[in-house]
Amino acid sequence: MTTTSLSRRLLLGAIAIGCALATPAFAQGGKTTRLVIAFPPGGPVDFVGRTIGEALGRELGQQVIVENRAGANGAIAAEYVSRSAPDGQVLWLSSVGAVAINPALYDKLPYDPARDLTPVSLVVRNVEVLVVPANAPYNTGAEFIAAARRSPQPLTLASSGTGSVPHLAMELLGEVSKTPLLHVPYKGAAPAITDVIAGHVNGFFGDIPGLVSFIKAGKLKPIGIAAAHRHPLLPDVKTFDEMGMPGVDSDNWYGLFAAKGTPAAEVERVNRALRKALDDEGVKAKLLASGAQPAASSPAELSALMKSDLAKWTRVIKANKIKPD
Repeated sequence: MTTTSLSRRLLLGAIAIGCALATPAFAQGGKTTRLVIAFPPGGPVDFVGRTIGEALGRELGQQVIVENRAGANGAIAAEYVSRSAPDGQVLWLSSVGAVAINPALYDKLPYDPARDLTPVSLVVRNVEVLVVPANAPYNTGAEFIAAARRSPQPLTLASSGTGSVPHLAMELLGEVSKTPLLHVPYKGAAPAITDVIAGHVNGFFGDIPGLVSFIKAGKLKPIGIAAAHRHPLLPDVKTFDEMGMPGVDSDNWYGLFAAKGTPAAEVERVNRALRKALDDEGVKAKLLASGAQPAASSPAELSALMKSDLAKWTRVIKANKIKPD
């Protein structure tokens, strides 16, 4: 055997050993779990999925592969998961919109969340914060509403699209404060944020993870939290409840789902694994630093949250005659 051949064999052997050592936990007969995301790579849901993926795989004892199936406001991913084998090997990480807003917003959907999906666990909470341009004359949500009442024309609030969580949060604020606000829909959060920074729009409700970098950079000013409690990354920003506007509560939470008919024992196995993954110090720190708040739940608790949010958003959508674009 030549020296070159021997070196090549030794190198290949070392690579094989390295690969074996790198994946000792993924040993359940070569099985993999597919974690389906209804959005393109690089977005906030994708970030959470990839943050929990490795730890979840470690707890499940098999590899977790993140699979992006974007489009149709979550319908493509939802339909795909609902038609998958009910064995817990295909999971769906969904934001609240696809399971508790779309059914109220669209007359027809190719899936029914209650009929076609099995809740596994809540994963994170993403509460909304109202932000305004850095040089805006108001520093709190109460001052913003006072200015809106004085203004001869309604103040404008951008959203990431008609029927989105930012849009519905704006409608809640208008209802609770009894103040007209003008909705300015955009195709996504990025252009909406850009126009608020530039001062073309008066404000924007958005998920804290998507806004915290702009807030820290001094490009946007946070003036109100749409939740029952203040956020740990923005401890000085009051909730709307604290400012005398109770009920402005908007949470773009993410939950984990499996196909309908998945055995209860398998759902419980995945639920336990997710709880442990979210308790991992590295995972927890990364999520909290982004502004997402880890929040595991029982399947029953996620089911109840779906139902209560569907009722809440259905009322807001019908009361304000909101129709999809």
